[in-house]
Amino acid sequence: MSARAKGPAPAPAETALAYLARPADAGRRADAVLARAFPEHSRTAIQRSFAAGRVVRRGIALAQSDSVLAGDEIALSFPPVRAADLAARAIPLDVLFEDRHFLALNKASGMVVHPGAGTGGDTLVHALLAHCAGHLSGIGGVERPGIVHRLDRETSGVILVAKNDVAHRALSAQFAGRTVQKEYLALVAGVPSLLSGSIRRPIGRHPQHRHKMTVFDADAGLGRAARTDWSVVEIFGRAAALLRCIPHTGRTHQIRVHLKSLGHVLLGDTIYGFRPLPGGPAIPRLMLHAERIRFTHPKSGKPVDLHAPLPADFSATLVALRAGSAKPRA
Repeated sequence: MSARAKGPAPAPAETALAYLARPADAGRRADAVLARAFPEHSRTAIQRSFAAGRVVRRGIALAQSDSVLAGDEIALSFPPVRAADLAARAIPLDVLFEDRHFLALNKASGMVVHPGAGTGGDTLVHALLAHCAGHLSGIGGVERPGIVHRLDRETSGVILVAKNDVAHRALSAQFAGRTVQKEYLALVAGVPSLLSGSIRRPIGRHPQHRHKMTVFDADAGLGRAARTDWSVVEIFGRAAALLRCIPHTGRTHQIRVHLKSLGHVLLGDTIYGFRPLPGGPAIPRLMLHAERIRFTHPKSGKPVDLHAPLPADFSATLVALRAGSAKPRA
């Protein structure tokens, strides 16, 4: 699947469900019976329906703990989605794909994903509330986009966003199960001595600098297991190299920290020790781009393979590095 959708799909109508209890359900709690009967809906969503009096048997609202009898006809509907507390902001977005279940974006460098302390009203969530207005069926009962993974502020590239509770749970389960395949392009200082490799070192919070992450020895019992496979794509003299990185885990700053542990800090990554390249081009930002993602569609189950084109600043840096490496050096 690689087509670019024209625009948001129509919002789905309110879901109304009906269930006829089987002999095996007799004596069981109503919430357990419905959770098993409708696995595509989260237990939290079903609990909200009970709390709102929207689970009905013979015209009477059921409580979660009520027992079910064989042959009971149970009607279930979900309460309206509550509006988000955040204000929508009409910020341009580069949409790679969109349907009624999720969308994929090519996030610009510099855009914060989640609102938080110190952020303004220009985060990705603010922009998505405007872009998807009227087309979010609610994550956890609130009209908001479901961010299932993150990119650092300066990292550009593809990011997935769920538009409803079912898609959010399905995509989150794929990330938790490590079945999502991601590929990044990274520009690093220096040139690795090998053409490819695999870094398998635990990552955890730096003991002295809490805003940074660091690697630990595998036998130290510190940090969390992390693995990054990498290969050389292009070399620019002795100054820099373009690497393709495949993270098999999702630790904070994983690619940045793993590549630094090899002695090759990302260009522009001043947090982890980057210094300007002698005689080289100015580096506009952290040179890391999430180029590709492969996963299973949360509804159809079909494979999805999406690519995010390189942004202009990354492409311009590649051009400058190629020009510099082609010049004769003393």
